[in-house]
Amino acid sequence: MKNLIGIDANQSKKIVNELNDLLANYQVFYQNLRGFHWNIKGKSFFELHLKFEELYNDAVIKIDEIAERVLTLDGTPLHSFESYLKQSEIKSVEGVIDAQLSVKTILENFYVLLIKERNILELASDATDEGTVSLMSDYITQTEKTMWMLNAYLG
Repeated sequence: MKNLIGIDANQSKKIVNELNDLLANYQVFYQNLRGFHWNIKGKSFFELHLKFEELYNDAVIKIDEIAERVLTLDGTPLHSFESYLKQSEIKSVEGVIDAQLSVKTILENFYVLLIKERNILELASDATDEGTVSLMSDYITQTEKTMWMLNAYLG
């Protein structure tokens, strides 16, 4: 049995489940980024305030793309904070104002996202789901580069 776009329905369900997991993690990640952006203090304020805004703006685009991909695969995207917090491996962070700690936390969060993106890429590839493969491939490339740059910032 195939879904609307011709992908095996069982494989599609597995991909949808993993995309929803990624969606939940991106939602918590996004909120963490907003908190870092609002609360960062110290000598790196100006550069990190802007960088965190860039990162959360990118995350919100990805959140929408992931949810729309879930819909394309005949699934229903998670859409409540309760669902996100229950599902997410990335945990909500509060009260971080330190530059080093905020960047380290973002790197840890990106690592979680990267592993999930690679897993989805493999599942989608096995299902010949080129739309999801393309999306994850782009995310992985961008995530890896951002991780490299943030790691370079830490020294």
